[in-house]
Amino acid sequence: MYRASAQTDATTAARSAAVSCWAMAAPRGVTHATTRLARSRDGVITRLIYLLLFIAPQVLIYLYLRERLPDPERPNQARRVRTVLAGLFMLFNLPWLYVGQRLLFGGSLWGVGRIPFTGPWIAWQLMGWIYCALITLYLVGKGLWWLGEKLRGVWYVVRAGAHGISQPQREQPRTPHHASVSRRRFLARATYAYAAAGTALSANGIWSAYRLPQVTRRTLVLPDLPPGLDGLQLLHLSDLHAGIHLDEDKMQAIVAQANALRPDLIVQTGDMIDISQSYIPPYVRAFRDLSAPLGVVTVLGNHDRYTGEREVIRGCLDAGQVFVQNGCHLVERNGATLALLGIDDPHNWQVDDPQPTDIDAALRAAPPAGEAFRVLLAHRPGAWDGAVPRGIPLTLAGHIHGGQFYLPWIGWSTGRLITKYVMGHFQRERSQLYVSRGIGVVGVPIRVFTPPEIELFELRRKVGPSD
Repeated sequence: MYRASAQTDATTAARSAAVSCWAMAAPRGVTHATTRLARSRDGVITRLIYLLLFIAPQVLIYLYLRERLPDPERPNQARRVRTVLAGLFMLFNLPWLYVGQRLLFGGSLWGVGRIPFTGPWIAWQLMGWIYCALITLYLVGKGLWWLGEKLRGVWYVVRAGAHGISQPQREQPRTPHHASVSRRRFLARATYAYAAAGTALSANGIWSAYRLPQVTRRTLVLPDLPPGLDGLQLLHLSDLHAGIHLDEDKMQAIVAQANALRPDLIVQTGDMIDISQSYIPPYVRAFRDLSAPLGVVTVLGNHDRYTGEREVIRGCLDAGQVFVQNGCHLVERNGATLALLGIDDPHNWQVDDPQPTDIDAALRAAPPAGEAFRVLLAHRPGAWDGAVPRGIPLTLAGHIHGGQFYLPWIGWSTGRLITKYVMGHFQRERSQLYVSRGIGVVGVPIRVFTPPEIELFELRRKVGPSD
């Protein structure tokens, strides 16, 4: 366990005093043993349902591929394909023996992270869902094609009757044998194409998840920026998720990458650690070398809470960072003051929570707007909805990871399911928001068309020849 200082303990305890978890009393006549047994049974049933929900697609995909993948015109090759297919499905689903035991007989699923090659295995499960989606699109398309053929047939019949075309003059259909063989050949080859597409997407997503983050360089034009802050280089890091998918060596590489950019100031918008406190010491050792002339300022994310709020804060302090909780940190540069307003991740699952109470607490700790330029650091991007009416010109956030799955052709991300601010730059009135795609991953170690990023912002009052 990562030990926190007495001062940090006291601060966190004071902030959490209003949170209570009261045990629900058992109904009259029902013993605690009976209640525990019922809850245990319900828990097993729930876990079994989840297990079946994940395994069922694998079984269905296997059965589908077993029938569709082999070429019906080459029986010997078809037998070999089916044998290899069965072996692959057995090999790639062996970890389910461990997961099933943990699910049905107790234990934390976070232990799944200790399975060797857990990343490719989880990505294999995701590939199954991607493949199911592709098959669904194919079946929908096939249904529409069938409907179109039926409508075209009806139209031909109507036209033939209207023009008096005799039966022999009508187009004769292909033989049933020819149609059957052509259809099966098409399905087999289409399945190869779909399988290749699913594999390519998953492979690219795995590679993207484990690569070093891209550097996004962007100039933010802020009309009210004081002259002393003009040209400030601000580096934004978010959602590191130090853990099973991001070890100390990679953290050191990220720190070296960040330092090489030579920013004036570095900010972190939460989720430094992923669940286990055992990852805090490696984080401290790696991020102790992260430096900037104006310092490193950090706020709390939801996964930091899951890990242990006190321990994560203590780790960040040990790494030499300034930690801000619903308060303000002031930075001086060339006679101008930058007020970094830092708010905690909210204790809820509300979609796009504007966090007005947290923002107001941070503003009370800050100088008046005319004396300092304000930047809000928030883990969740929904806080921008609270920042805009309060006249905060810039908000930096993360949390969404770009959804980790993005379809650029239609501009849709899975992040749309939980927020309207998935990734990138947003502007409303005189206020701007940037939502980072983050560095690490949550759950499935895959990023499909949402590569990790760190952002280097140049703050400018204006853009012109004199700059």
